[in-house]
Amino acid sequence: MGEQALWTRARLGRCGPSLDLLTANFRTHVYAPHAHDEYTIGVCVGGSEIIDYRGGHIRTGPGAIIVLEPGEMHTGGPGNDTDGYAYRALYAEPSLLADGVLGGLPYFREPLVQDPALVAALRHAHTELSVCPDPLEAESRIPWLLTALARRHSTARSGADLVPGAATIARTVRDRLAGELTDPPSLASLAADLGLSRYQLLRAFRTTMGIPPYAWLAQYRVTRARALLAAGLRPAEVAGLVGFADQAHLTRWFRRVLGVTPAVYRNSVQDAP
Repeated sequence: MGEQALWTRARLGRCGPSLDLLTANFRTHVYAPHAHDEYTIGVCVGGSEIIDYRGGHIRTGPGAIIVLEPGEMHTGGPGNDTDGYAYRALYAEPSLLADGVLGGLPYFREPLVQDPALVAALRHAHTELSVCPDPLEAESRIPWLLTALARRHSTARSGADLVPGAATIARTVRDRLAGELTDPPSLASLAADLGLSRYQLLRAFRTTMGIPPYAWLAQYRVTRARALLAAGLRPAEVAGLVGFADQAHLTRWFRRVLGVTPAVYRNSVQDAP
């Protein structure tokens, strides 16, 4: 393990606020005392780190979530002389954790959180958004996961889960996304138009459709891409026409939905009698 730190910036929806993602792999690096304006949400993925925080020491290990509150001074360094430490972190503006809970900003009495399902979801989202920081995907996944973190592990009380008229809300959002395929509106703006919070919109959509908005739109884009590929267009052309970031983005989703690459599909249907 060398000394590596890779920063990626994702945008939460079209014209929305940015969110920084850090992929860190260190052997000997020790952070100077510092604080962040945002919540720091980290997942340890290798080795061991010791963090000085609130007058004590936190030792992390793989599979743990660390939550550092805004403005709290802290340091970090290797937990021993041999293993180094690796983690994935995101830096969340405080309001992102307040949506879906009651009582203002959540407070985490215990900075070390054990929640295997949430660890896996955060790590997976971090990995995919670091590769392709799609705005709608970032806005669909990150606020939902941060709300889950606040509801499960902070002092905040959970808000109501029932969203009246969820099916109608979901259909409205679906139609707006389909109608603005290549440049979809942000969920925050859609929620404001409907008089909802973003969390309420996400819950209504997931409850009705069974998947988050970005996943529904990606599958709809794949359906549109099939028709264009069958008409003879090349994958690189099709990607932009249906709203994917690039051909690689199209290929990832095409394989997930149909089991083959766009090029294989195009050749297969073009060769058919």
